Amino acid sequence: MSEEPMLLRERHGAVALLRLNLPARMNPLTLPLQQALRDTLAELRADPSVRALLLTGTGKAFCVGADLASMSPPEQGSLGQQTADTMQALSNRLIEELRSLPFPVLSAVNGACAGAGVGLALAADVVLAAHSAYFYLPFMPRLGIVPDLGTTWFLERSVGRARAVALSLLGERLGAEQAAQWGLVWRCVDAAVLHDEALQMAQRLAALPAHAAPEIRAVYELAGCQTLPEQLHSEADRQRELIDRPAFGEGVRAFLSKREPVFAPR
Repeated sequence: MSEEPMLLRERHGAVALLRLNLPARMNPLTLPLQQALRDTLAELRADPSVRALLLTGTGKAFCVGADLASMSPPEQGSLGQQTADTMQALSNRLIEELRSLPFPVLSAVNGACAGAGVGLALAADVVLAAHSAYFYLPFMPRLGIVPDLGTTWFLERSVGRARAVALSLLGERLGAEQAAQWGLVWRCVDAAVLHDEALQMAQRLAALPAHAAPEIRAVYELAGCQTLPEQLHSEADRQRELIDRPAFGEGVRAFLSKREPVFAPR
């Protein structure tokens, strides 16, 4: 009997669904799982029929982060150096590749989301969580290390520095409802309907103009580091190009005809 794959794939029209599938261990980010994710993301990027990605976990957890059980000092060098090298070559690239996909990404946090799993979840454009889900950063209080896989970057921009620092130092669990109130996630729903709600939302994202995700990511990342005059200039600069694209024309025609726009595939 063959072993079940660590990453499950489904297609729902233009939506690709990926499930982390190591439920007995609460879906740790093992090195093989990270590589499987990277390989699959590359395939989805190259497939023009994919217009949105939904990422979730099987079992009681979304992802509990690093596979600590597999970490052991190398024969030469230090464990710290080995870990940093692996992060640069594999883990960090996974987050960068997820964040740069040419279509929107939705993460459905179905349960525990801890450690590096927080960075994985927050790398999505939209985060939906079950009421029973929670976010947990054990890095510093339990291990004496800093949050990674982009967690510090995403947290500071989502909930502000005061909350990000306190969560990182205190290691308190942040429940889904509080996460929604703080702006860390879009909203939370009952666990029983999480899959259906997430899939419906992913289908809405798939119907957006093909350039929607890259453009929105870029303009909000600029907003975090520019002055208001600089941001106003950037907005006008993007409108200069985007208004001349077919999507704008279709949007105007749909508005005047009182119908939903139908945008061209990517």
